[in-house]
Amino acid sequence: MSPAIATNDLPVTQYEESLIPILLPSDIYGEFQSNRLNHTPPLPSILKNPFRVVDGPATTAAGNPNEIAKLFPNLYGQPSVSLVPGHSEVKGQSLKVGVVFSGGQAPGGHNVITGIFDYLQERARGSTLYGFKGGPAGIMSCKYVKLTAELIYPYRNQGGFHMICSSRDKIETPEQLKQAEETVKKLDLDGLVIIGGDDSNTNACVLAENFRSKNMKTQVIGCPKTIDGDLKCKEVPISFGFDTACKIYSEMIGNAMIDARSTGKYYHFIRLMGRAASHITLECALQTHPNIAIIGEEVAAKNRTMKNITIYIADIICKRMELGFNYGVIILSEGLIDFIPEVKQLIAELNEILAHDVVDEAGMWKGKLRGQSRELFEFLPRPIQEQLLLERDPHGNVQVAKIETEKMLIQMVETELDQRKQRGAYKGQFQGKPHFFGYEGRCGFPTNFDANYCYALGYVTGILLHSGKTGLISSVSNLTAPVDEWTVGGTPLTSLMDVERRHGKFKPVIKKAMVDLEGAPMKKFASLRDDWALKNRYISPGPIQFVGPFANDINHTVMLELGAQFLF
Repeated sequence: MSPAIATNDLPVTQYEESLIPILLPSDIYGEFQSNRLNHTPPLPSILKNPFRVVDGPATTAAGNPNEIAKLFPNLYGQPSVSLVPGHSEVKGQSLKVGVVFSGGQAPGGHNVITGIFDYLQERARGSTLYGFKGGPAGIMSCKYVKLTAELIYPYRNQGGFHMICSSRDKIETPEQLKQAEETVKKLDLDGLVIIGGDDSNTNACVLAENFRSKNMKTQVIGCPKTIDGDLKCKEVPISFGFDTACKIYSEMIGNAMIDARSTGKYYHFIRLMGRAASHITLECALQTHPNIAIIGEEVAAKNRTMKNITIYIADIICKRMELGFNYGVIILSEGLIDFIPEVKQLIAELNEILAHDVVDEAGMWKGKLRGQSRELFEFLPRPIQEQLLLERDPHGNVQVAKIETEKMLIQMVETELDQRKQRGAYKGQFQGKPHFFGYEGRCGFPTNFDANYCYALGYVTGILLHSGKTGLISSVSNLTAPVDEWTVGGTPLTSLMDVERRHGKFKPVIKKAMVDLEGAPMKKFASLRDDWALKNRYISPGPIQFVGPFANDINHTVMLELGAQFLF
């Protein structure tokens, strides 16, 4: 008999604690989906043999250690932990654990939950796993579902977060913290797992500190989720979902490259997800070899203006025209506009104004902008002005996903080329095509790497909870080796912390890992981009492979950062 499959067409609020999986027609999943359901991710050998949890040296913080120590007096300085061969000190008692998705989707999230569930079933028999529905709001409102083998089965190795869904709510006010306390007490939770990005794991740290300060038994463990790739450190080499998303985007970029060569008349301007960092853009450049890739961190470091970027693009377009190429592919990060110094200053000033004032049609608020910022704001096309004034996201950030930087660049490049044409310096016909590749990459089937990585993250999360740890983020390392040789452990969330200005106030946050301009991925890109600019070195990676010689290939970023050698 085929396993029961839970319906996935109901709003999460209609689920009940007593949810009974509903049998759907056997063809609800296609052959590929069904095949992936029965894939069993391999575990690192350390998780399949006797092990013990070992503490390392005390840790500090990524920035402002004195402030972080004051904010997290019960957690600061905790050691990282690792699993080593030996006799297990983890007792076999059953646990009650809650798990929640927080923030945007990332491929592999369901496998984190299955990894936790399987650990509890295998190593802590009699345990109960609850899924909080609709993200952190589900914790505050105590809306949950008991996760069973039958309910979990249809989501194994599948994309999305729809098993329990997610949200961008935060738990930070005294009232919200109180609600979380009441929920974990009601369910008698031994552990709470927060699967999320930097802000979500900051939230995990706040909860862990709050629970410990009140001598509550509930431990809190985080898992590194974000396709942006900006949640990482030495012990956490990459966030899950990055590998899958970059491969999905790279397939699409490769398709645009073939289109450009086929028509011979379009320049595709492709904006890629990555609000605060350009890791996705850099990785996709390494995978596909576009004519131009604009890396935001480099723009900021070299103090480049909008005019500088426009001229750089126009220069390459003119040189390609002389070679007979009136087409090309240009990729840029979603958050590029926030890296351009004068725009970054404008956004910072707007954030402060919007945190305290109402922006109205009268425009009186503009008087609070400094001279240069006001001039820039008035210079920008009206659609961009309106996008800069949109309501901030829950973390107080400008919603850069709604700022159509690719369209703005097309307009500015077109103006520059028209001016050159009048001077006789350009004779081509420029046609720019804007694209934004964003949500398409967040819920794809996780690659073998992400499926395996997430399953291991979930499994080790169960171990950390079982061994009495709290305030850690689960970590899996040595990722360029076969899965059997991966190493696992946990890293204190406080060691990733810094303070940052949000909503006009300084708050603790996990420090974002930006593109390292001296790192191996950036150096490799910099050594090749001039060649890519003028010659068509395009690579079309094609769709993600799950079997065959390339099925277990890892993204270039991880390979280069961890010192692996391979050819481009």
